[in-house]
Amino acid sequence: MTNMRTGAEHIKSLQDGRTVYIDGQLVPDVTEHPAFRNAVRAAAALYDFQAQPENIELMTFQPDGSSRRINRGWQMPRSYDELVLRRKALQAWAALSCGFFGRSPDHLSSSLIGQRMGLDVFRKHGPARAKALADYCDYASSNDLFISYVIINPQAERTKDWGQQVEELVARIVDEDSSGITIRGAKMLGTGAVMGNEVLVANMQPLKPGEEDIAFSCALPMNAKGLRVLSRKSYEAHAVSVFDNPLSSRFDENDALMYFDDVKVPWERVFVHRDTNMCRAQFHDTPAHVYQNYQAQIRLTVKITFLAGLARRITEAIGTANIPSIVEQLGTLAAQVGMVNAMLSGMEASGWQFGEWYVPNKHYMYAAQVITQELYPRVMQSLRDLAGGALIMLPSSAADFANPDEAAIIGKTQRSATMAPEQKVKFLKAAWDAVGSEFGSRHLQYEMFYAGARFVTAGHSFRTFDWDSATALVDNLLSSYSLTEALDELRK
Repeated sequence: MTNMRTGAEHIKSLQDGRTVYIDGQLVPDVTEHPAFRNAVRAAAALYDFQAQPENIELMTFQPDGSSRRINRGWQMPRSYDELVLRRKALQAWAALSCGFFGRSPDHLSSSLIGQRMGLDVFRKHGPARAKALADYCDYASSNDLFISYVIINPQAERTKDWGQQVEELVARIVDEDSSGITIRGAKMLGTGAVMGNEVLVANMQPLKPGEEDIAFSCALPMNAKGLRVLSRKSYEAHAVSVFDNPLSSRFDENDALMYFDDVKVPWERVFVHRDTNMCRAQFHDTPAHVYQNYQAQIRLTVKITFLAGLARRITEAIGTANIPSIVEQLGTLAAQVGMVNAMLSGMEASGWQFGEWYVPNKHYMYAAQVITQELYPRVMQSLRDLAGGALIMLPSSAADFANPDEAAIIGKTQRSATMAPEQKVKFLKAAWDAVGSEFGSRHLQYEMFYAGARFVTAGHSFRTFDWDSATALVDNLLSSYSLTEALDELRK
């Protein structure tokens, strides 16, 4: 069998001495710490899944000249058929977490191949930076690495430009020499970084002339000297058990602030250097932004299908599935799931050639983002409406079943026409984890803002829409008649 990255290999790669803090403590080993270990294993399971003989062709491909098969997330499609083949692999990976791994390895691989497709954009910036980007993409893909990114600056005083923030808040270049640059300051949100191999540092937010010190992009291993990772609260660590929290106990990919304490970056890892416009071009003049957000929509098709399945099971558990008004709600939810899938199919079928590469339709992708940002909260509300009080009056934990007195009462009160008491509690615990837990609330916030605030995504949609064709329809109508003609007709 051709050599492929395995789960065990991934776990071992994370035992690299990285500096991660949580709850005031330095984490000696993220693969064993109770805040991260289950999520690490869930990430490792992605690699084991693709290595299973029955999944190899679906999940992986063999690049030209390579003896190793790697995940299709690294595949640069040349045609519609290759794009669809790649999408099916990404959906299969997303299904392993029910779509709750928002920054699985295929997210950054999607961004990086988009940048690689636009290598000419980097060449305009400089041949050395283009070579650095190309070499890094080759290195990351051939090793099938799990990469995260930090592309947002910490929020502080929003009335000030990024270059006007207090010193050492925003990551910036503080020194450079013949060997590379030195950066100091913070970036966020390092979603999934704790269980990744490397981090891409870039600027998604617009920069202005005069902010060249913060206008850079580079890639670093997670154990780079001076890189400090401050994790948010771990939902995994606070999960009672898999039975009580089946999602948050295993799929909390975590988010983290990254502080660069005079981190040295060699030139071969620097892709953008002191160029405010190039920070934008890195994502928007290449297919990178399209591909990374296309991946997000692929994942969302799995997640929203899972949520529809939760909704159906909720109505079955509480005996409302055949009530006409409930059928109407479920039908509406099914239509919303169909819409998300149809938008995905549309952006694929209406794709275009970027040189030799096939790229999803840019406007359709942004349109889907705008719509799904609003859709996700409505789906959450639908689930709450359908469940009513069923999600509240549940046993405190799985331990209640071990107490004979409690277990007897649970058996009498957690009744359902379709589920035994234990099955009903198990299911409703899973539903609450997705909808009402702190983990579920984080995902609501994530789906609403991972691509930026609504004015950001709506702005992308505005800029990429064919306004000329739309207004031409109006102008053609108006030019088809005149006031003079109308008056002549009235005189007849």
